[in-house]
Amino acid sequence: MSRFSRRDFFKSTAAAAGLLVAGRTPALAAKRSATDWVTLGNSGVKVTRLAFGTGTYGGRVQRELGQDGFTRLVRHAYDRGIRFFETADAYRGMPQMLATALKGIPRDTYKLMTKYRLRPEDDPKATIDRLRRDLNTEYVDILLLHCVRTADWPEQFKRLRDEFSEAKAKKIILAHGASCHGLLPLRACPGTTWLDVALVRVNHNGTRMDTLQGGEDDVKGDVNEVVAQVKKIHAQGTGVLGMKLMGEGRFTNPEDRDASIKFVVGLGTVDAFTIGFKSTAEIDEAIERINKHLNA
Repeated sequence: MSRFSRRDFFKSTAAAAGLLVAGRTPALAAKRSATDWVTLGNSGVKVTRLAFGTGTYGGRVQRELGQDGFTRLVRHAYDRGIRFFETADAYRGMPQMLATALKGIPRDTYKLMTKYRLRPEDDPKATIDRLRRDLNTEYVDILLLHCVRTADWPEQFKRLRDEFSEAKAKKIILAHGASCHGLLPLRACPGTTWLDVALVRVNHNGTRMDTLQGGEDDVKGDVNEVVAQVKKIHAQGTGVLGMKLMGEGRFTNPEDRDASIKFVVGLGTVDAFTIGFKSTAEIDEAIERINKHLNA
């Protein structure tokens, strides 16, 4: 016969109640997911940890799916819980294709990030309005300066940064930042408190990551320095988004894909990450691998 006493019963009940008060249950206390909503630094913007990227080789991989195929892929991602979609003005046709794919889905159920092409002849206000029209949205959750490459980029693009700040004050955009291409611009990010969000290249072995020249196909990036700079960026309250986790499609070996996700998840300084998908199988695999390493 069981000797489970009245005192034991009250102890176990109290312990379970404590977990419930904390918002957890004993079975689910430690579970995290690729599709959790996370806050990007001090920006106040919440996104799903995994984003659907549309810029593999400048968007060519996604464009070649055609609108119907791309729409099916976006809807599969949405149904799996990915509610963060990113594109760029430089990804020819992709903002418009993304808008079509998301048509009819309530705007308040997903987040959008796009990137501003750095062309000095453009009128910033008119360009930001066009970017919103391209995405068929009244506001953009995150707008980035696209592909900053120089050590002095904060000063070089001060006018644009001021325009972004004005748009943020008007709630046309909710957060602003930059995507970095190279160690020189990355080194300028710590201390640049204007950055709500930084999009950085990161994976386990440096493929398509940052070098002093930017990022060359045949030269591995400096993983150690990137990780050190990302730690500083994260510590100042900037939300950190990771890109190139799949080496821009070069990680055809499943072991490399797994190693990269394990590495990035384990850093603890990358809040969310974007991956460019071309099939439902890739989406399902990414979610599975991320979930595994988040809860390892």
